[in-house]
Amino acid sequence: MNTFVAHALYALAWVSFGFVHSLLADDRAKRRLTPTFGAYYRLGYNLFAAVHIALVFAVGAYLFADGKAFLLAPWAQFTLTTIYVLGWAAFLWALKGYDLGRLAGTATGSENEPLLTDGLHRYVRHPLYAGALLIIWGRVDDEFGLATAAWASLYLAVGACFEERRLLKTYGADYADYRRKVPAFIPWKWRAL
Repeated sequence: MNTFVAHALYALAWVSFGFVHSLLADDRAKRRLTPTFGAYYRLGYNLFAAVHIALVFAVGAYLFADGKAFLLAPWAQFTLTTIYVLGWAAFLWALKGYDLGRLAGTATGSENEPLLTDGLHRYVRHPLYAGALLIIWGRVDDEFGLATAAWASLYLAVGACFEERRLLKTYGADYADYRRKVPAFIPWKWRAL
């Protein structure tokens, strides 16, 4: 298959995921679908998102099946592996700060959690996204990995913008102040809140 066509189709798969995921996360969609799914809306949303992203990855794996691994120097491969491992460490550490039942959609109760500003949230506003970015960029060892990293990065950046709007609406001035002090993904200020 033509490389341009493969990249275009993979891009469309990512756009479909981003569009549907954002559409279903929107408050209007929640209001429409909650009467049907009730307390299971979040769980259904997460299951649908998991299947959808798995399909996106399957499409990419198929489209780039003939791709050869990049010829990387040992130090470059070590660097990528280190980034990958650090990404998982950050991702798992960040998960400790969340109510996993609420995040997964298996817990009932109030929709909103308190504003998280401790743990890794002291250094970055989106530690799960930061960990995910490290994970995907740590796997850039072939064309599929590079395309995945590029599209997933764009998806996470756009998703963070939508998330920021929701957080500002939910937490108001407290979140605006937090956002002013703490970077989104990269702890470039290297100081804790």
